[in-house]
Amino acid sequence: MFWRVALINAAVLAVAVVALVFSPATVSAHVRVTEFAVLVAGALALLAVNVLLLRRVFAPLRELTSLMRRVDPLNPGRRIAVQRSVAEVTALQDAFNEMLDRVEQERRTSGRRALDAQERERRRLARELHDELGQTLTGIVLLLDGLVREAPSPMQASAEQVQDAARGAVEKTRDLARGLRPVALDEFGLRSALTTLAAGVAERTGLRVRNELADDLPVLAPESDLAIYRTAQESLTNVVRHAEATAVALSLAAVNGSVVLSVADDGRGVAEGALHDFGGVGGMRERAMLIGGRLEITRGPLGGTEVRLEVPAT
Repeated sequence: MFWRVALINAAVLAVAVVALVFSPATVSAHVRVTEFAVLVAGALALLAVNVLLLRRVFAPLRELTSLMRRVDPLNPGRRIAVQRSVAEVTALQDAFNEMLDRVEQERRTSGRRALDAQERERRRLARELHDELGQTLTGIVLLLDGLVREAPSPMQASAEQVQDAARGAVEKTRDLARGLRPVALDEFGLRSALTTLAAGVAERTGLRVRNELADDLPVLAPESDLAIYRTAQESLTNVVRHAEATAVALSLAAVNGSVVLSVADDGRGVAEGALHDFGGVGGMRERAMLIGGRLEITRGPLGGTEVRLEVPAT
């Protein structure tokens, strides 16, 4: 490219020299207006030719820059390809694509490590909530049960209120433990875990949750099952917190060799500009990227928001 630019400038200069040598025009000692106009017009013409030729040379670089800006780290696999490129741009293109390969591989590795550490911590907290705090609260409930039976009548009402509060704390602790680590996913599989999740959301919030979970699903890797479950969990949480919805449809189906999760609500929707920062969307996109899936958030068939995760079968 360096020599192309040098040759273009040399050619433009040569044309100018030839024009001056063979042109009948002359320049007086005291430059006349007409002579000055000819010189300015010639300089402008040479400049315009130089700019046009250089634009053609640097066009592949502009195209390459534009393609680089459109690369999305959370949508891996996209590579740059410039048509009618010069050798230097082709080398730059190949180097950039190789860098993307390395960055994506490193991101997958570090992301898996971070998510594995997160899941291990969730599992530990769930176990401690269930085994330690849950059992302690259950013991308190049993002690209160004995106190209620033995307490004098004026104190029974207060003791029963404390007992009810302790029972509520036990249930809340169990809900937190189930949310941190879905036992149904480990023991009974993805469909059972999603059914339990949907039923729990409907029971706690009064939201109408319709399930459409297919039976004939391809076998997925454990990390893919977990990513689908966490995406459904986060999506339902967003519906409850932000959507102002009355109903939500949760579906899981096999489509063209992939497993597709869809969570669609009838709420107020999400503004296009807020999608990247809304309700844990970054975490869902990260999980989708790590398992080679594709996450889309659009306006759903019920009028609200639809979260759609497509995961290729193994």
